[in-house]
Amino acid sequence: MDIIIKKLTPELAEDYTHFFDTTPHATGKEEHKCYCIWWSSTDIEGESYGTVEERRSLAVKYINNGSIQGYLAYCDDKAVGWCNANTKSDCYVSFCWKMSMGAVHKDALDVKVKSVFCFCVSPEMRGKGVSEMLLRQVCEDAEKDGFDFVEAYPNKEFINTELDFMGPAGLYKKLGFAQLYEIGSTEHNAPKLVMRKKLK
Repeated sequence: MDIIIKKLTPELAEDYTHFFDTTPHATGKEEHKCYCIWWSSTDIEGESYGTVEERRSLAVKYINNGSIQGYLAYCDDKAVGWCNANTKSDCYVSFCWKMSMGAVHKDALDVKVKSVFCFCVSPEMRGKGVSEMLLRQVCEDAEKDGFDFVEAYPNKEFINTELDFMGPAGLYKKLGFAQLYEIGSTEHNAPKLVMRKKLK
């Protein structure tokens, strides 16, 4: 089984939207398909996103303007996995950051951090190392692009696939991430770990 990892570009927008069209995630209900629009470097306030079609359209818009960033995993020319990874400081305006990440420390202006916000893998490909391959690519490219750290926000304890979309802590430990601190539970989140990998 050959897995190929590709950085998301406007040319891959159709593959991206088809992946979210056909891959169960979040609650698995059609009306909850997210297209990962809430983890972006655009403030979604004022946008219409109440329907699946509106979220899909916004995703294409955000891919084209670079607001949604990350990597797609392919198997046999089909997208089977996704990792949302973006510049941390650019995403302080995102809906999900403002709603649930207020306890995460902001960095000094001269520190460049890539944040990993979300994983989604097709059910038939889970347990095959797709998330690890995606994360390795995030770290490799972040180092090439001059980032100081890659940071992640897994739940302290595994809950279920739906609520552990930021990836399990064990995955990050395996790839050399260290725990910085813990965030207590909030209205929207279980307790989380802030984990970071030094790149240089």
